[in-house]
Amino acid sequence: MENLKQLQERVAVSDGRASADLVIKNGRIVNVFSGEIMEGDVAIKNGYIAGIGHFPHAENVIDAAGEFIVPGFIDAHVHVESAMVTPAEFARVLLPNGVTTIITDPHEIANVAGEKGIEFMLDNANGVPLDMFVMLPSSVPATEGEHNGETLHAEKLHPLYAHEKVIGLAEVMDFPSVAKGNSDILTKIIDAKKEGGRIDGHGAGLTSADLNNYLAVGIRTDHESTNAEEALDRLRAGMFVMLREGTVGRDLIATIPAVTPNNSHRFCFCTDDKLINDLITEGSINYNIRLAIEKGIEPITAIQMATINAANCHNLPYLGAVAAGYQADIVFLKDLQTVEITKVLKHGEVVVENGSRNEAAFEQRGATKFLSPKINHHLTKKDLELLLKNPTCYVIGMQPNSLFTEKLIAEVTIQDGLFVPSTSQDLLKMAVVERHHDTGFVGVGIVRGFGLTEGAIATTVAHDSHNIVAVGVTDEAMEAAITHVTNTGGGIAVVDASGKVLHDLELPIAGLLSDKSFEEVEQDLVGLTSAFKQISHASGFDPFLTLSFLTLPVIPELKLTDQGLFDFATFQIIPNEVN
Repeated sequence: MENLKQLQERVAVSDGRASADLVIKNGRIVNVFSGEIMEGDVAIKNGYIAGIGHFPHAENVIDAAGEFIVPGFIDAHVHVESAMVTPAEFARVLLPNGVTTIITDPHEIANVAGEKGIEFMLDNANGVPLDMFVMLPSSVPATEGEHNGETLHAEKLHPLYAHEKVIGLAEVMDFPSVAKGNSDILTKIIDAKKEGGRIDGHGAGLTSADLNNYLAVGIRTDHESTNAEEALDRLRAGMFVMLREGTVGRDLIATIPAVTPNNSHRFCFCTDDKLINDLITEGSINYNIRLAIEKGIEPITAIQMATINAANCHNLPYLGAVAAGYQADIVFLKDLQTVEITKVLKHGEVVVENGSRNEAAFEQRGATKFLSPKINHHLTKKDLELLLKNPTCYVIGMQPNSLFTEKLIAEVTIQDGLFVPSTSQDLLKMAVVERHHDTGFVGVGIVRGFGLTEGAIATTVAHDSHNIVAVGVTDEAMEAAITHVTNTGGGIAVVDASGKVLHDLELPIAGLLSDKSFEEVEQDLVGLTSAFKQISHASGFDPFLTLSFLTLPVIPELKLTDQGLFDFATFQIIPNEVN
């Protein structure tokens, strides 16, 4: 927060009475308000832009040499936990990609550790050169009756608004509770309004009529459009529409046709869930911009969507523009078409130059230690059995690079009353093991799409309750994988037919995050991918993040929880067998 002295100093620079801390000269400034490219000096004082014009007096000068000067990019909706690194490490990945601000929903760690998890994320981000604004998790658990680690009612969330980085209520996923007028979710919405915050939606599978419930209570954003018509439904209803391009949710190409010159100001970009290896190889919001441009969006329009539109969406009035009074978060681009980044400034300080980080700027000053809740279950191999009388069963049809699944029906093999996986038909066993309170709940179902020929994979990342989820060819392999991630305190493991661990990634922070550098995590992900290829013929998707989303009941059509198959259409648990 600025003080009087800093404001007085900035005014003095703006009218030429004092020297700027930094002046950027000879740049082509992208004006996100008018859509023009302008010329002029950019004067910076105390981390803010004092003015655009002619400023001959400065302590430091950067010659942009004709490069484009654009605002720092903003990710309008992201779960840091999906990258499996701490916020401080996340910043080290994002800044070279031009992302200077994120709006995050820490509902992953909140589902495991409640308020303490949210506080850890806020504390860990303290002091790093990235603005991490938090939308408080609205749906912990995601639906009534789920067995997650903690429950956050309105009275637990409200005190967290005192933190300056908490700016609203995150994606409201429990649509039935909104439609029924549930008092707890509506109280959370009222509290967010009282605190001046925005309220995010989660309209997966909702019709244009369903959106009335969301708009009626004050929800104003959505990031779950999977095609242009859904995006237009949300736009027409009055929402800001976030176009997503993550690791599994790759929706931008299908949704970008909804954007026109007349409506582009209501669209912005998000990644939602993106793994470290994809952030390294593809990028973050800069990748969204490039992809949008490739699909016909004008470069300046795409930059507006990545900057001022996202700032307006979340009511962040000092971010998203290169203009007087705005925070000096600036990205230098060699070319607008390719979005090639040469330099990144955060608060007026150079943090990245020609792809290299100023590592001194990333020295961690926030909390790094976290007391993780113990993984708590007593699984036996018998718990993994799937008893069947009828061979006609529902099957979760995994769709590569999509959060949605298909509700399939297939004839399966039964032996001695038990389901037997078939590698030839790609009908595998899937299990979700409650890991927080030792309830003994184990949901078992059938899934198609992973292409395993042997072995199993298991992970403690299982949206959003984050129990243990595994898929495998035999109960023995599944048990071995589950036992391994339990004994390591959380993580991901790939095992072969004998139960030997081919590779793993330990996630000691709540079973969700590594305490290592993003470089080390990326190498473990490479190892996991290589191990998966040894036991599967499937390709073209990330198997681990895909598996983790097969437990999220608020996404259509069929998912698996620790209590069994969950049918999104009826919003209830259903039997494996077709009646």
